[in-house]
Amino acid sequence: MIYTYQIENLFLQTGDIICTRNGKPDILPGEFWLLVGKLVPGDVDHVVIYLGPDGRCIEAGSRGVNDFYMHNGIWEAEKMTAERGILVDTFYGVSYPLDGLELSEEEEIHMRTKVAEYCVSHIGKPYNINFLNAESEKSFYCSQLAYKAYQQVGINLNTGLAMEQLPGTNKIIYPQEIWDGFEHRLAESFKKEPS
Repeated sequence: MIYTYQIENLFLQTGDIICTRNGKPDILPGEFWLLVGKLVPGDVDHVVIYLGPDGRCIEAGSRGVNDFYMHNGIWEAEKMTAERGILVDTFYGVSYPLDGLELSEEEEIHMRTKVAEYCVSHIGKPYNINFLNAESEKSFYCSQLAYKAYQQVGINLNTGLAMEQLPGTNKIIYPQEIWDGFEHRLAESFKKEPS
């Protein structure tokens, strides 16, 4: 079944990808994660797949592949640590890999269902610290889980982003390329004020 939800006034459906930035100012664990986020290229440091119903999501994080709930359509990382573990992050926006593909309603339902089923089937798998091995299904990092789930429906989330100084880093699936490579909507809190 395909579910719909809103997170901070942005529309979501099963399979859409919530993008976050590590850290949150003014709280100690948040300051730590701000520093960790600086190691990841781009503004987006972490991704989460929306499953539904309501605020049910899934991610590959400190607890491995884990599902959890956000409540009342608000991303409050510090209130979700009991379900998610130690990660403290800030909602950045939503990436929509299926937008613009001109899919029939049946095709879209099928693809969204397959993405969700793939993610759920890997709950309990450990975190993958070998970022260069994005093809593994024994363990997952956040953007690798989304990459492998979308691979099941013929969509490649790896756009080839790489760190110029480090050969082979184009094999890593970066959260930023999931944001840059597809339709997306930015959270109000990150929109720049007009000058």
